[in-house]
Amino acid sequence: MSDDTIRLVTIGRMLRRRWRLLTVVAVLGALVGYGTSLLFPPRYTTSASVLLPGQWEERELLTQAEIATSSVVVDRAAATLGWPGVSGSELRDRVSAKATDGNIIKISGTADTPERARQLSDQVAQQFITFAARLAGDNTDPESAAGPEDLRKMVVQTNRRITDLAEAADPGQTVESVQARTELAKLRTALQQAVKKLDEADPTTNKANMVVMGPAARPTGEAAPTRTQFIVAGALLFFLLAVIGQLAAARVSRRPRTAPEIAAALGSTLLGTVDVPDERRAHRPEGRGPRARIRRLLGVDVRWDVPTPLTSGDEAGRQIRYRRVCARLRDQVPAPRRLLVVVPDGDEVARRAAGQLVAEAESDPSPASSSRGYPMLRVVGVSVSGPMVPDRDTESGALVVLSAGSRTAEELADVAEACADAGHEVIGTVVVGTVRARPTRSAGPPRDAVTPALTVRGHAPGGSA
Repeated sequence: MSDDTIRLVTIGRMLRRRWRLLTVVAVLGALVGYGTSLLFPPRYTTSASVLLPGQWEERELLTQAEIATSSVVVDRAAATLGWPGVSGSELRDRVSAKATDGNIIKISGTADTPERARQLSDQVAQQFITFAARLAGDNTDPESAAGPEDLRKMVVQTNRRITDLAEAADPGQTVESVQARTELAKLRTALQQAVKKLDEADPTTNKANMVVMGPAARPTGEAAPTRTQFIVAGALLFFLLAVIGQLAAARVSRRPRTAPEIAAALGSTLLGTVDVPDERRAHRPEGRGPRARIRRLLGVDVRWDVPTPLTSGDEAGRQIRYRRVCARLRDQVPAPRRLLVVVPDGDEVARRAAGQLVAEAESDPSPASSSRGYPMLRVVGVSVSGPMVPDRDTESGALVVLSAGSRTAEELADVAEACADAGHEVIGTVVVGTVRARPTRSAGPPRDAVTPALTVRGHAPGGSA
C-alpha cells in the first residue's frame, strides 16, 4: 500500500476490519465533545428589526449597521440594563447587526438566558434609534424639539403677522411707508421659499424617523454551537482522525509486501509462494494478558491492510504448490540433509504452511531408486524482537517461512543475522498467503495421510537452544 494510491476499496476494507476500533474512538470523541460543552455555557440569540424610512444607499445601510454595534450605543444599552458584572465591552462581543432587504437593520443579541437575550436586543435597538436621531440633528430634549410640522405652523403664523402689519402700515406715499411695505413683502417671499425648501427636504429628514418593528421574540432554543453539536463534532473529528491515522500508518509502513522484497530483505532465494485456506482464528496471534485481550476485542490483533483473500483452486491445486517448493528446495540443497524451518512467532498462517511443507517432505514422492529425496525439515519458532536460532547440529541450513506483510525489513534482517550467527545458511524463503478455499476435488490416486512430528521451539532473547 505504501506505493499505491489510497482507493475507496482500501478505505472500505479498513472500515470493515476496524469498525470496532473506530466505534470506540468515536464514542471517546463524543465524550470529549460533551466535556468541552460543559466549558461553554448555553447561549440564546434573538433579533430586533429597525426600519429606516426613505431612500437609502447600500453603503449608508452598512454605515448604520456599524453604528448599531458601536461602543457608544452598546455602552448606553449596558448602562440602561444595569446587569451586575456585565460591562459594555463584554456586551459588544454579544451584539451584531446587519442590513437586510427593505431598509431593515437586524440587531441580534446573545445572552445566557432567553429573557436577557430579548432585553439586550430591544435595548440596543432603542439606543441605536436615539443615537441615530442625534446624529441627524434632532434635539434630544422632547420639550424643546421642533419638528417639521411645528415649523410649518410657525411659518403660517408669521405670514399672517406680516399681512396684519402690512395692512396696518401707513398707506401714504412717504419714503418710510414705502420702505416698510417693501421689507414686509421681502420677508413674506423669504418665508415662502423657506416653506418650499422644508417640503423638499422632508424625505431626507424622515431618514431620522427610524421605527422598531416590534419587540424581539423570545428565543426557544440555544444558539450554535449547542451541546449536541459539540458531541457530534467530537465524535466525527475523532472518527476522521482515526481513519486518517490508520491510512497514514499503512502508507508509511516499511513492511515488505511482495515475495521478491521479502527474499531480498532476508538475503536469500525465493523458492515460491504457497497458500493456506483463510481461517480468521488461525492467523490471529495467540497472546495472553489484558493487553492481548483488549487488542482482540478492538480487532487490532490482525492487519487490515492485507488484501481480501482471493478464491483459489481446490486442495489438490494447493498441494501442487507445496510440491513445487519442495522440489526447488531439493534442487537447492546439494545432498539430503536436515534443515530448520524458521517461522516468526505469532505468524500462525506461516506456521500452518510450514506444517504442510514438513508433511510433503515426510511423504517423499520421489522414486525409491532416486539418490536424492526431500530434505528433512524441523520447524522452530523465533521471536522477531530478539531472534535466537538453535546452533548448528544435525541441521545445516535454514528455510524461512512467513506471511506477506507481517514483518518489517529490519526484523527480517535480524532473523537472517540470527541464522548466520547460529551457523545456518538461509537456503531460501517461502512466502505464504491466504485464500478462500473451494470444495476439494480429486487430483489423482489417494495418498496415505501422514502426520508429521513437528518440533517447535520458542526461544526467548538471550536464551539457549
